[in-house]
Amino acid sequence: MPLKPKNQNNAFVQQFRESSPYINSFRGKTFVIVFNGEAVDDPQFPHLIHDIALLDSLGIRLILVHGARPQIEQRLAKAGAKFEYVDDLRITDDLALQCVKEAVGTIRVEVESLLSMGLANSPMAGAQLQVVSGNFVTAKPVGIREGIDFLHTGEVRKINAAAIAKQLADNTIVLLPPVGYSPTGEVFNLSAEDVATAVSIALKADKLIYLTEDLPLQDARKRTIRELTLAKASDLLDSKTKLPNQTRRILRSAVRVCSSGVRRVHVISRRTDGAILQELFTRDGIGTLVSADLYEGTRQAHIEDVAGILDLISPLEQEGILVRRSREKLEMEINHFIVVERDGMIIGCAAYYPYEQSKAAELACLAVHPAYQGTGRGDALLQYVEQKAQQTGNDKLFVLSTRSMHWFQERGFEQGEIDALPMSRQLLYNFQRKSKVFFKSLK
Repeated sequence: MPLKPKNQNNAFVQQFRESSPYINSFRGKTFVIVFNGEAVDDPQFPHLIHDIALLDSLGIRLILVHGARPQIEQRLAKAGAKFEYVDDLRITDDLALQCVKEAVGTIRVEVESLLSMGLANSPMAGAQLQVVSGNFVTAKPVGIREGIDFLHTGEVRKINAAAIAKQLADNTIVLLPPVGYSPTGEVFNLSAEDVATAVSIALKADKLIYLTEDLPLQDARKRTIRELTLAKASDLLDSKTKLPNQTRRILRSAVRVCSSGVRRVHVISRRTDGAILQELFTRDGIGTLVSADLYEGTRQAHIEDVAGILDLISPLEQEGILVRRSREKLEMEINHFIVVERDGMIIGCAAYYPYEQSKAAELACLAVHPAYQGTGRGDALLQYVEQKAQQTGNDKLFVLSTRSMHWFQERGFEQGEIDALPMSRQLLYNFQRKSKVFFKSLK
């Protein structure tokens, strides 16, 4: 019997397989990616551009927003001029505006040239990417604030979303500099965060991704903060926590866009090679995710929710999709339930049963109202339960299903044996239903 050849690339194969759900789900989605002028000056900048080209090859629609602060300051310093900031906002006089134009033009050419590479044996061989920049941003002057005239410094007034969407539909990468134009033909210096915020909202982007100079956002124990809900991000901004200026600007942007319909903002330190790929195509990522509406209206169930839960799950019980639960049983187990409430109506629910000795937890009775299926509520409930299980020290989550097996498999669950269930759960297994058992590792 011939020996099977050893696979020396098991780690690569496993990682590539684990990335496939993300590859499939991101195709056709719109991502806004923001990088600053420091990234452009970094010798590793071509690597970032190669990663962006890879995202384009996977069918992701890309809007790139760049900063230019160091390039502007270099030109001002060379001219012997001072650069003035008030509340981290540049005062842009005539000379500074000229430096803005020069810096933005240079960066545009640099980015376009890197995206045009297609030599054999290069990371972008045969890519033939198209990139466009233009007057997509209408701006207005910041004006005079507290007696200070900001001159040619502006803020976004309007985004030509239709024109950008047309370019994206033609598989063209859109490059937006930190400048905008007025209907009277004036040019204004803008902040990259302002441009990124406005275009994300206008295009209803699926993700806004910030590549920052700062270290990853950390908690009091110096651990990277992996997730922030919209509420927690707002609380962090309102707290006395000392944050770097750029981090504070980015969090303000995240709160604004998440409040306006953009569901995900990723904050990543650009100093890690391949940071954007690690963040997007691995389960845990390497940065901080600020999420909108992920848990909005999701809460621990109360006894007053019993009637609403029964109304929601009764049709599924009648179809045999869910195990029948009496009102009395539901009342007794209400502390195990999580619900999604919208305008006073229960539109989703799930039950969570921990088995501490086995370091496992069961997800049960997952249901979403038909009018809200396909809106991400089921995924939000699943992620809520996964997070709850991890916080309570569980290594795996399991579910028993007769009709929804594929839904769980698409979300990382793998079929297992009844014998792998915690012993106390095995004793409760209903052999008449013949439910299949699925497990998901939370490590």
